[in-house]
Amino acid sequence: MHAITVNGLRITDRDGRDATLAPGRITTTTDPATALRDATLVLVTVKSNATPVMAHLIARHTAPGETVVSLQNGTSNAATLQRILGTTARVVPGMVPFNILQSRDAGDIPHMHRATSGRIRVAAGMPSLVSTLDIPGMRTAAHRDMTAVAWGKLILNLNNALNALSGLTLQQQLADRRWRLILAAQADEALAALHATGIKPARIDRTSPNLMPFGLRLPNALFKLASAAAPAIDPQARSSMWEDLDRRRPTEIAHLQGAIIDLAAKAGTHAAMNARVHDLIRAAEAARQGAPGLTPEDVAGNIVKLD
Repeated sequence: MHAITVNGLRITDRDGRDATLAPGRITTTTDPATALRDATLVLVTVKSNATPVMAHLIARHTAPGETVVSLQNGTSNAATLQRILGTTARVVPGMVPFNILQSRDAGDIPHMHRATSGRIRVAAGMPSLVSTLDIPGMRTAAHRDMTAVAWGKLILNLNNALNALSGLTLQQQLADRRWRLILAAQADEALAALHATGIKPARIDRTSPNLMPFGLRLPNALFKLASAAAPAIDPQARSSMWEDLDRRRPTEIAHLQGAIIDLAAKAGTHAAMNARVHDLIRAAEAARQGAPGLTPEDVAGNIVKLD
């Protein structure tokens, strides 16, 4: 944050936008009282593990009645915020489909790059919120069923861990059918658990969670053709979980694969592939050596055949 205040901020995206904000243009602070005291809209973007702490900070430092938007991965963050904040705030579930890469340019200017595409979703019922958030580079729309959106996004996010374990870019990893077969197996387990519990995951932009396993299992040539209609991926993009391992931070694995494992246990269905990926990420966290660079065979074990 201090680097943004002192050096400014460069913002780019895969659509060609490139803007640099001068030093002092953005006010930053690590003091929650200063950040939240006069806030009229709070966007929560912390990792799921930090949601309870953030909720207590919001409760302590904001005036009653503020709007709090959860723009986080996972399916339980909005409920956690509402449980802690109670009636003192209006909590709005949201979903961000794209990922952001952080780096430094020459001169130590912080650089944020949106590396994938997609439209932000927030719960319907607040047109003024949509109009506030819907700006170039951050298109936003309302959706009537954010529970379905959250589960649809979670299924897509099951690849975060595979990308982190591989150490490859998303393009390199998804171009390899062996990685896609593992992702398809995870998605199958997720969809079985969701079906058993009556939850229907929503389409995320042009990607249907229900059709995802079929598409992932296509041969490479057909997958390349089919994915031409999918949200575009920047050649340098990696998952946020890869970044967590690279920076020796706790990951959100408990809120992604862990959520599928928990749902499958309640539904009486199986989640063996999700459980294996969960355990491999936990091992990588404990090793604190960044992405372990595993092969598809390392990850699949004897659960998925990679032929």
